[in-house]
Amino acid sequence: MPDVTITIGGRDFDVACQPGEEHYLRSAAQLLDIEAQAMAGQATRLPESRMLLMAGLMLADKTAGLEEQLREVENRMARMAAELETLRGSASAPSAPVEVPVEVPVIPPEVVQLMTRLAERIEDMADQANERLAS
Repeated sequence: MPDVTITIGGRDFDVACQPGEEHYLRSAAQLLDIEAQAMAGQATRLPESRMLLMAGLMLADKTAGLEEQLREVENRMARMAAELETLRGSASAPSAPVEVPVEVPVIPPEVVQLMTRLAERIEDMADQANERLAS
């Protein structure tokens, strides 16, 4: 087990940790040292155990506050996710058909007459083709 020397409140401590966890130990010690340094600037010389207790309690208080904020954010995210699902559900639900006015341009009478004559001619040609096939 590696031994790591950490400094908290101006005092050095030798602490053992699991291999590979030295970085985490140093980070945690740094947080504790920040709290201890804040107390050292405000109070008279505290016994080591008292200083560590107070610094630990201050960190625990901050942690509890952060956990409460995290719960609030998670609850808000859950409400927003539920609202999103509701909105997605209502968007995919069939809705009443929307009536869209369709404008049909008026076909001039000359064009209608021409199309009628063409249709009659095509029918005549089809009749002639059928007669030739029959004979």
